[in-house]
Amino acid sequence: MHAQLETIAHSHDASCSVLWRELPEIPFIWHHHPQFELTLTLNACGQRYVGNDMADFSDGDLVLLGPNLPHTWAASRRPDAGRPMLAVVLWFAGDSLAPLLALPELAAVPALLQWARAGLAFSAACSDRLRPLLLGLQTLAPAQRLPLLLQCLLLLADDQQARTLSHHAPPVVSGQHGQRLQRALALLHRDLLSLGAFQRSFKRHTGHSVLRYLAQLRIGHACQLLIHSDKPVAVIASEAGYRSAAHFNRQFLAIKGMTPRALRALYRQR
Repeated sequence: MHAQLETIAHSHDASCSVLWRELPEIPFIWHHHPQFELTLTLNACGQRYVGNDMADFSDGDLVLLGPNLPHTWAASRRPDAGRPMLAVVLWFAGDSLAPLLALPELAAVPALLQWARAGLAFSAACSDRLRPLLLGLQTLAPAQRLPLLLQCLLLLADDQQARTLSHHAPPVVSGQHGQRLQRALALLHRDLLSLGAFQRSFKRHTGHSVLRYLAQLRIGHACQLLIHSDKPVAVIASEAGYRSAAHFNRQFLAIKGMTPRALRALYRQR
């Protein structure tokens, strides 16, 4: 599994970028990027993968993701078959908002962004409030998008039913050592490499060992294959990076609380 580093085109005269994406289905593309991401997904039902979390999602799914948190959505069913799926995506850099976040009126936003580093999913009521705002983004000039972004962040911060998605968040690092760690994380996401010599530093900054982090990524990829393919479990174990099917089954049960076959059966019954 390869977590691609996505490069997001960013205008020098704007603090945020907007993507309006209409699709017949949403493909599984495991990726990450250094920007925060606010995504509203409409007319789609499928699975959402954020860090080590996998969950079903449906129309109105609203999620805020922190920088470099690997994620993807995968969906093939549309509640309204006559319309395409729609993902409205708003990207922004936390540094660009720093001067504004010092204002007392925006005091709730820094904590929201900190929680978002592990991913946040918001309530249906919150999604309903933000839907007209986000659907209006496409027609706004860059200067009009910034006030709307701040309005959205304040509404998100007020959602008492927001849920943290992943059990871990990418580290916040700086300086020369931080740059080295970020390069190592990029390699880890891209190639699922074993970085044993980097273990102590990695665990100090992430709270997880490299092997535990790798296991969470591999099991997440295996879940996607179990749900969206008919490949045998042994083949999926190999494609997820496991040499032993028995070890794969034990680790899958430990992380997901059920066997690979049980998870596949659960989704085939729906």
